Amino acid sequence: MTALKLLVVEDNAASLELMSEVFTSLKAEVRAVSDSEKAVGIINQERFDGIFLDLEMPNLSGFELARLVRKSPSNKSTPIIIVTGRDERQTMQQVFALGATFFLQKPVDRQKLSNLFRTVSGGMLENRRRYIRVPLQAEVVCMVGSRTVRGVTWNLSQGGMQVEAADLKPEDAVRVSFGLPVSRVVIEAAGTVVWAGEKRQGIQFTNVSVKNQESIRKYIAEVDQVDRINR
Repeated sequence: MTALKLLVVEDNAASLELMSEVFTSLKAEVRAVSDSEKAVGIINQERFDGIFLDLEMPNLSGFELARLVRKSPSNKSTPIIIVTGRDERQTMQQVFALGATFFLQKPVDRQKLSNLFRTVSGGMLENRRRYIRVPLQAEVVCMVGSRTVRGVTWNLSQGGMQVEAADLKPEDAVRVSFGLPVSRVVIEAAGTVVWAGEKRQGIQFTNVSVKNQESIRKYIAEVDQVDRINR
């Protein structure tokens, strides 16, 4: 798994440079932007693990940008960290109501930024794992009504999987059964075929037991950790 990918939007050049330097030193990939209007296009085109927004900016404020983040297809669930010199309770209530995850008080310094990064990085990784797909090659049994379709899996996420199984069509309601390697846990889940290509099909889970959800989460975390070590 690659380093955490962060977007930092700050119109103060010194603060932007400091935040970029500190986060980069902590092994994050940083996209630093001083123009909040330019940030809108970036937010709609790229997915980030965390977004740091200055509240007071010309053109688009941090308030407005946070609203757009929560409406973007790629970053609607990405953690938002608001960075501001304002400390009024009403301001904090407003930013949390917009979907901000954390609130960092200015002035910022290296220690404060390092502590914040260590605090939020675990949550950012967990949020990423909800969406990443990890390789998984195993036999899968798909029940579509009274039909039994056998195939193989290609990859797995917490929300679904890609498979190669004949005769699966978009909108098919399906029950899948497959095993996880090493742990040998058998996962059973209900899902819907959301797309079907010439060879592969995408299944979105609609009902997975809590126990199986946890097994999938652990498997993805283990693969993620191995990938990070290998890098």
